[in-house]
Amino acid sequence: MSEEYKAKMFKSGNSVALRLPKALGIKEGTEMILREANGSFTAFPVEPEPKKIDLTDIAGSIPWLKPLLPEDRESEERELGLGRKAAEA
Repeated sequence: MSEEYKAKMFKSGNSVALRLPKALGIKEGTEMILREANGSFTAFPVEPEPKKIDLTDIAGSIPWLKPLLPEDRESEERELGLGRKAAEA
């Protein structure tokens, strides 16, 4: 069974705001979606967007690091099973 809380509306600038009890555990600054249906309101938090890693500043900080070209790659021949070399397979 869900708990019931009492909240009070107040004026904030040109808007009406709802003060939510701390017991709900909603953190300050949480963005919420509010839906109205037949005079009832439902509020739920917005799903946070996944964080993206920006590497643009890192690439400029190591100018000596360049992409490895195919002709610069060294590879050693490895033996496969039965004494065959990788180049023969």
